[in-house]
Amino acid sequence: MIDVIAVGETMAAVAPTTAEPLETATAFSVATAGAESNLAQWLADWGHTVAWVSRVGDDPLGRRVTQTLAKNGVDTSHVGVDSTAPTGVMFKNPGVESTTVHYYRKNSAAALMGPEMVESVPWGKVRLLYLSGITPALSKSCAQLVQRLFDRAKREGVPVSFDVNYRPGLWSVENAAEVLLNYARQASYTFVGLDEAQTLWPWIETARDVRELMGEAATVIVKDGAVGATEFDGMGSTFAPASVVEVVEVVGAGDAFAAGWLSALLEGGQAPERLARGHQFAARALSSTDDFQALEISSTEERGGRH
Repeated sequence: MIDVIAVGETMAAVAPTTAEPLETATAFSVATAGAESNLAQWLADWGHTVAWVSRVGDDPLGRRVTQTLAKNGVDTSHVGVDSTAPTGVMFKNPGVESTTVHYYRKNSAAALMGPEMVESVPWGKVRLLYLSGITPALSKSCAQLVQRLFDRAKREGVPVSFDVNYRPGLWSVENAAEVLLNYARQASYTFVGLDEAQTLWPWIETARDVRELMGEAATVIVKDGAVGATEFDGMGSTFAPASVVEVVEVVGAGDAFAAGWLSALLEGGQAPERLARGHQFAARALSSTDDFQALEISSTEERGGRH
């Protein structure tokens, strides 16, 4: 069995090696970036079996992305290679107040994915399917793929975890709000930041407002930055304060939180344990410029339930 299959685009991520703007930086590093593969790497590092389903270009960056994920324990055997489209690229631009991100992913190999990709998922082996709101923003065919995945997962009896992950650089609130809400309401587990919920649906004020808006979603996890996170399920709600951490960069922390929460869920943990591990993973992401930060722990006991 595969614990989690994550479907979505991963790009090559170029960033200055020091915290200075792209305009003046002279040295750069190349890593990987993608909400779904970030989560996959966090889960694999903890010891879960994870596969990533996507497409990359038949180019050096596509091979680099695939090899990096495989090296970090992610099953990449379900990744397609497109000889006619490139692998997407993103650039991080560090600033005094925050880091901005610049995408070069239009018509990338992953953006050209469509409903046919649903057959790339080994349905008889998967315990959980993970999707994010980034994928439907890439193209109409990607949006069709996401809905087809929800439909197929329902028929197969596979629970779906969906992270709203609104990216204003990819689409407007007017185009995204209804679409993302529709997906969120279909999920078994929905992750959303309170700030992005307030951006998408301006009448939202509190985490409970988000819960009520999600309607049919079985479990909703509302993240409120440095304050903490609240989990709503059929039994009520549970709040856990965020870890105190010196923030280096916030990019990727939401993916890490979702990975920690799902890891504890897969191991049978209850709400307090799920939220605690979510904060644990997020703290590691916040303390690094990398979206994924491998655990520097080798013993099974210290990992607290690692498979």
